[in-house]
Amino acid sequence: MAGQGSRYLKEPFECAHEHRFIATEKIMALQFETVEKRLERIEAMILGVEKRLWMTVFGVVGVILSQAVQSLLEYGPK
Repeated sequence: MAGQGSRYLKEPFECAHEHRFIATEKIMALQFETVEKRLERIEAMILGVEKRLWMTVFGVVGVILSQAVQSLLEYGPK
């Protein structure tokens, strides 16, 4: 009587490892897609910051040059 019962309750399926492997591959693919999307958003944000930084640099240089020209005009021949 000890051998009675369903063998599926006692023995693991042969393909259980294959299903785990496939599931792991799917999860990893989703994670890589998510990481790629995040990296693309970060790169876009960095480009925006870089543009703003260059505009700030050009603005500061413009102010310094305009003050230098203004001071030269003040001390020049009258």
